[in-house]
Amino acid sequence: MSAPSTGGASRDGYGAALLRLAADQRVVVLEADLGKSTKSCLFREAHPERTISLGIAEQNMILVAAGMSSSGKIPFASTFAIFTERGFEQVRNGVARPGLVVHLCGSHGGIHTGTDGSSAQSIEDLALYRTIPGMTVMHPCDDLSAEELTVQLLGHENPSYTRTARNKTPRMYDGDSCKKLRIGKGSILREGSDVAIISCGVMVSESIKAAEYLFSKGISAAVVDMHTLKPLDKDLIDELADTCKGIVTAEDHSVIGGLGSAVAEHLSSRGDTPMRMIGVSDRFGESGTPEQLMESLGMTHKDIVNSCESLVS
Repeated sequence: MSAPSTGGASRDGYGAALLRLAADQRVVVLEADLGKSTKSCLFREAHPERTISLGIAEQNMILVAAGMSSSGKIPFASTFAIFTERGFEQVRNGVARPGLVVHLCGSHGGIHTGTDGSSAQSIEDLALYRTIPGMTVMHPCDDLSAEELTVQLLGHENPSYTRTARNKTPRMYDGDSCKKLRIGKGSILREGSDVAIISCGVMVSESIKAAEYLFSKGISAAVVDMHTLKPLDKDLIDELADTCKGIVTAEDHSVIGGLGSAVAEHLSSRGDTPMRMIGVSDRFGESGTPEQLMESLGMTHKDIVNSCESLVS
């Protein structure tokens, strides 16, 4: 792959995707007072007649979206990731259980909300939505992949949860490569044969940094953007397990129930692949810059390097 370029935040990609989807008159957008932050405000400005702003009422937003879905609309609803958790029961019983298709987006996920502190840092959202039967769960790594994967939800037959981030990250894709992305299929960003790094969201760029350093030390590390946590690309994981000495997962999320858990659940049936997990341990976050928090929580590219080296040795 070519060298990463500086891009926007994945939430910007979500906003851009909504504008692309606007050509389909079935698409409606719902907000819970945070359209400027989630970037759904772009759709609202262009199509106010198909935008419903419900104020600080996340549970109501989910059920209104469910009603619109049952009436033939394709609803995209968004708020902060931490606030989507208020509507978990409504997603479970009002959307997924009756088989309705609602696409929920949670922005500002993970510890990258930084100085907002632990009350605003959703480190369990991916785990929550993974547990709901039939739910698709995604966490894109940059603005272009977030845009492409969101656009693909137009024809998706399952409800979904997509987590986006506030912070700008290096682009892992360009206009051509992002078109190859598919929901449910991991994307190999870097080939490698010694160890495989499987990551999602803002940790993908950290994984690329780790792989570049490992290469300088004679270690060949594959890097996979596992943007879809559910359904998980099990075939790709099997290929990596067959060719590499071990797997390291990296995520801005609790190591309990997130990407690492998803990969470990699959690998448990094999019993022959050592792995390490980089993420938030069994604790809450705290206030600080993203860089400070990643350092204190052991989530930098250096921590990924250490885990890879321990597997290879």
